Amino acid sequence: MNFISRKPWDPSLHKLTDEGIYHNRGQHRREFLASLGIGAAGILGSSVLPGCGEHKPNTEKLKAAAEIPITKASKEIYPSDRNPKFTYGRDETVQQDAAIYTNFYEFSMSKQTYEHVDRFTPTPWEIKIGGLCAKPTTFDLDELYKKFAFEERAYRHRCVETWAMCVPWTGFQLHQLLKLVEPEAQAKYVQFETFNRPTEAPNMSDSSFPWPYTEGLTIEEAMNELTFVATGIYGEPLPKQHGAPVRLVLPWKYGFKSIKSIVQITLTAQPPKTFWNVVNPREYGFEANVDPKVPHPRWSQSEEWMLGTRERFPTVKFNGYGDYVAKLYG
Repeated sequence: MNFISRKPWDPSLHKLTDEGIYHNRGQHRREFLASLGIGAAGILGSSVLPGCGEHKPNTEKLKAAAEIPITKASKEIYPSDRNPKFTYGRDETVQQDAAIYTNFYEFSMSKQTYEHVDRFTPTPWEIKIGGLCAKPTTFDLDELYKKFAFEERAYRHRCVETWAMCVPWTGFQLHQLLKLVEPEAQAKYVQFETFNRPTEAPNMSDSSFPWPYTEGLTIEEAMNELTFVATGIYGEPLPKQHGAPVRLVLPWKYGFKSIKSIVQITLTAQPPKTFWNVVNPREYGFEANVDPKVPHPRWSQSEEWMLGTRERFPTVKFNGYGDYVAKLYG
C-alpha cells in the first residue's frame, strides 16, 4: 500500500491538478501557511510533509490504541445488529487500513495518529448537553449504552482530501439524544466540542490553532436520521485514533465535520464557530457537503480513492445519500 498523506495545507495530487501547480507545491504550502499566520518552521518541524512510501504498521501501538476498558453495559452492545437499510455499494475497507490512516490533529499532523495516542485516556467520560433546551443533561458512557437503541450501520466516509473508506459504525441516531433534552424553539444550530487536554494530546499545545476542536450543524441536519453518534467501529469500541469513546458520523458531509471524542453538545440560536472554518474559511465552509461540482480551492473533488486498494470512484453528490438529505438544502 502506497499512501500519499495529504493534509489540509498540502497541494492536490498530481492526477487531480494542473502539472505546473503540482511542481510548485512547496510555494503553495508556504503561501497557505502564511495565510494561517503559522510559521513554516513550526509546522514543518512536526513532519507534515506528504509521505509517499509504504507505512509498515506498528502492531503493538495499534493494539494499544484499541485497548479501551470494557464495562458490563458496553459488553451488551458489541457487536450490534447491522441495519440492513444501509449498504456500501463497494467492498468494505479492511479494518487495519482504516486504523492506520486517520486525521486527528489534536495528536499528530501525520496520518499515523495511532502512534501518538498512548497518553490519551478516553474513560471515564461524560458528555454534557445544554444551551437552548428545557432539560440540560450530562451522560456518562454507561448511561448512553443503557438508554439508546444501538445498531451497526455500513456507511461510506469521504474526506475533503479525496480519500474514502467503507466502514461499519456502531451507535445510535443523534436525534434520540437531542429529543431527551427537549430543544427550545429558538434552537437553530447544534455545536459540538471535543476534549481539551494538551498533556495527553501533544498538538493541543500549539497555540496557532483554536483548540479545542469544535464543529456545528443546523438543527435540521442534527435531527436527520443519518446523523449518527458512534461509539464503535467493526463491532468493537472505537480505538483512540477513531475518536474514542464517542464521535459524530455524517456520511453525506466531508469527514472534518465528524468531530471526534465529544465532551459537550450545545444548542444555539446562532451559527457556531467551527475549527476549520475559523482556521481557513475560504477552504472549509460551514456546510461542507460532498459535492463533485464544488472543488476545493486547491484540488478537484470529482474523484475519490479508497484506503487500502487505492481504487478510484467518481464522487457522487451528498456521497450518494441525497435521498435522505437533499431536502435539507432546497
